[in-house]
Parts: sequence; structure tokens; C-alpha cells
Amino acid sequence: MNPITRLTSSSCKPSDHAGASGGAGIACAGQPRLGLEMEMVVAHAETGASHPVSRYFDALARIKQDRGIACQPVMLAGRCVGVQTPMAECGLDNGFNLLETATAPQEGGPGGLSRLAAVAHRELADSLDALQADRACVLNAAQHPDGPRDADWYARVCVPRPIYRELVGHRGWHHWEGIDAKAQNGVNTSVPVAHAAQSLNIVLGLAAASIALFANSPLESGKPTGFKENRLTIWPRVFGPARFAGDARLAEYPERPFRDLGDYFRWMFQPGTVSRSLPLDHRYDYKSAPTVILDGDPCLMDFLQAQRWPGRRTDDGQAAEVVPHTLHFEHSQIGQFLDARWRYRLETLPPLPELLEAWRRDGGLEVLFADCGVDGYIEGRAPGAGFADACLLREAGSAVARSVVMAPTAVQLGLLANAQAAWQLVLDWGWDELGVLRQAAMRSGLEDQRVRALVADVMAVAQAGLSEADGQHLAYAHYVLQSGRSGADRLLETWRRVAACEDRLARLLPEHAVLHPDRFGGL
Repeated sequence: MNPITRLTSSSCKPSDHAGASGGAGIACAGQPRLGLEMEMVVAHAETGASHPVSRYFDALARIKQDRGIACQPVMLAGRCVGVQTPMAECGLDNGFNLLETATAPQEGGPGGLSRLAAVAHRELADSLDALQADRACVLNAAQHPDGPRDADWYARVCVPRPIYRELVGHRGWHHWEGIDAKAQNGVNTSVPVAHAAQSLNIVLGLAAASIALFANSPLESGKPTGFKENRLTIWPRVFGPARFAGDARLAEYPERPFRDLGDYFRWMFQPGTVSRSLPLDHRYDYKSAPTVILDGDPCLMDFLQAQRWPGRRTDDGQAAEVVPHTLHFEHSQIGQFLDARWRYRLETLPPLPELLEAWRRDGGLEVLFADCGVDGYIEGRAPGAGFADACLLREAGSAVARSVVMAPTAVQLGLLANAQAAWQLVLDWGWDELGVLRQAAMRSGLEDQRVRALVADVMAVAQAGLSEADGQHLAYAHYVLQSGRSGADRLLETWRRVAACEDRLARLLPEHAVLHPDRFGGL
């Protein structure tokens, strides 16, 4: 989803400052709005091998147009990389073997989760139908179990976004580590700006619970990894060899909660970090707008306090100068890789001196952003991709199968709707201990008894934050907690059962290919 896609229906003026220590919830005039980013691991429908799509977008457009839905193709370097409709942006994550569908935001409140579920299941059905043109399917996994990551495969399947040339060529990221379709279930929940920092802290602090509940990547390169959610081991491998040490720090669990948004952005843009390339003009497409790599590798904080800064264009290598602008602050919000982000757009960009002055004051950005008509939401990134498959349907039944896609959204919404209790959980467990449990959740999931106890606490708070009707969307999460079996456990069990088969990947498909929603009542 575009980092500044509007997700909230109205801005909320803060009446008090509620940062990490605040006790207020997220209630404001109107209901939170909900969005979902489904990442989908593509596999060949006969062999199970990781499979880049080629006919998918044409087929997808035809399916939608036959229902009277307007479609706009998205082209990049002469190739179609997406289809935009009023209901969703259907595209790719980092490779042609990893689909990403971002739904249009849905109004929350009574029935909100069900409305989003209907959109998500319709989009999933369209994607599965369109993949038939490529003789492909979606695998119920948060990472392909035996996908290549070598240079030839990377060159073949990587989406040709200009930003990747900067990240790999200039910053030295090992971007290919994620080209074997590492996939998440991205959860987007709007929050009032007055409570943005607290909401971010809640989702970050309690991320271990979502990691354990929705773990679904126990395999890599055809072997068990020793992790239930191996997907999240990607960041040290991508950033460890990178040119700038600050890149790795921005993917590490913070030492403490953020006091307010000013504190959050100081952490992200402080000395020791290095600014990404910045746009020359006022375009918002952070992945393809013409940008400039700044000379001397400054942090964004230093750049914003200068009169102008020299650099080189990323598209043609020519010298250029960038004049600092509030746009550059907003543009750079994507520059961290924690389990959650605060994503936002300002209706009116304030003058840069006004932004810098507000940044220096406790709670200053909250007040300024509210005055500027901010739209903001929490992007939860901890849950692994998960869908209904034949294995789950047989074990748990249709009600649980129907709730899989929406369960991470229900957990996050329930926590943020019950923010006082959720923040008390963070305080009771302790920030440092929650960071330790994050690692335990990645490795052992619910087999770790401390993780399981945390998950039980989180589920109780989330359930209390939802109406009875919305609570049904927690069915899958309750099933995982009660059974102790996540998607990772089920996938690994099947993998071991077919260990002696040469066509091992193909043998996974009857159990773990994603089911069409009409198979479990999702449509």
C-alpha cells in the first residue's frame, strides 16, 4: 500500500498528550478505518515450485472488467506490475513470485471487520482465478519452503523498481535474501494522531503474540530452519553487510518505548542513520519518483536544517541540489523495518521551520499534524501470511477457516480499541522482556510457555476490545492458542511426512494450496 494512502476519514484534534505513558484509548469522533495488505506466495500448481507470474495481470483485469469493475494497469519498465481498482491495488511486493493486494480502506465500527473480510475474500478469489492463466496457485506459507535466492533468480524475478538499484547498489543491502517470497499479512488500523505513539508502542511491544499466532514460515531452501517464523530473520541478513550501520539499527527492537512522535522520528532520522535518496519534486511515489542521493551521507535531521544539499540523481547520475522541504520529512516515513510503523499523510504541508520547531517540543508534532489535517494509521507487520487450506479446514472447520485472513486485523483492532488494558499489558510484562519474547516467538512459537502465556493475555484484551459480532473474526487465533498448532506446525508436519518423496513440493499442494473462498464459505 502506498505509504500516504488515505486511511482515516477525519483528523482528531488532541485534547491532551498521550504518548508511551498515556492511559487513553484511541476513541475519537468517528470509527477507525481498516485496511489489509495480503501478500501471497505464488507456486506452480503442478510442481509447487516458486513461480513468477506473466499472464496474471491480464487475466485479473479481465475477471474484474467482466464484473463491471474499472481497472487501471500499472506499468514499470514496459511490464505490467499491477492493476488498480476502486476496491484494491493488486500488484507485487519485491518479486513477480510474490503478489500483494492492498484493499481500499473500510469503515470500522459495527460490521467493519466483516466488510473488510468480504473485500479481502473477493480479492483473494479473483487472484486465485487469475493465477490459473499462469498454471499457478497461492501457497499457504509466509515464505516459499524451497525458493531460490541466487543472483540469476533475483535478476529474473525482481520487480524493476528504481529504488532497488539504490538499496542494493548504493546502500549495499542483500535484497535478494527476500526474493524467495517472504510474505506478511499487513494490518492497517487508523488511530488519532494524539495516540499514535502509544498505539505504535502497543503493537510493537505485543508483537510476539502476533508472531506466534500467525507463524507460517518454518522452511527455507528445502530445509527446516529451527524457526516457526523464519521470515523475520531476514533483516540481519539484509542489513548486516550493508554500507551504513544505521540501516540495521532501524530494524532492531527499540531500547524503550517512544515518548511521542517527535521521539519516534528522532530515533528514525538521528545522527548515525543515513537518509535515503530524496525526491527533487513534490511527487509522493516513494518507489519510483526521481530522487537524489545526498553527498556525504547525512542523516535526515541534519539535511533538514541545511539551506540546500548537493547530491547525484539516481536516474542519470547527474549532479543536483536538493532544497529541504517538509515533503522530505513525510516522504522518509518508510525508512524503518520494525514490526509496526505509523504511516501518515498531511493534507496541508506546514512550512519547514514550523515543522522543525514543533519537532523540538514534547507532543509538538501531534499538535501540528492535527492542525495540518493528518491521516494516519498503524501498519502492523508482525503477522505472517496465512490463509485457509485443506489441512486447516479438515482440522478446525469452516468457521475457523473463514477467519484466517482477518484474524490479525481483529487482534490489532481489539488491542487498540482496548488501549488502556493493552498498554497495561506492556507495562506488566516489561518492555525488555517483551523484546526477549519476540525472539522466542520467532523460534518456538507457542511451544515456549512464556510466549503462550503472553498470547493468552493478549487474546483476552483483544477479545474485550471487540463487539460480539467482530469477535468472530478471532476464531482462528483462538484455535491456534487452544490447539498450540500454528500454520508453521501444520506445514512442517506435512513436510516431514513427505520427506522421502522426490516431488516433495508438489505433495504439499493438496494440503497447503490456498483454498478458493467459496470452498469454506468466504464468499
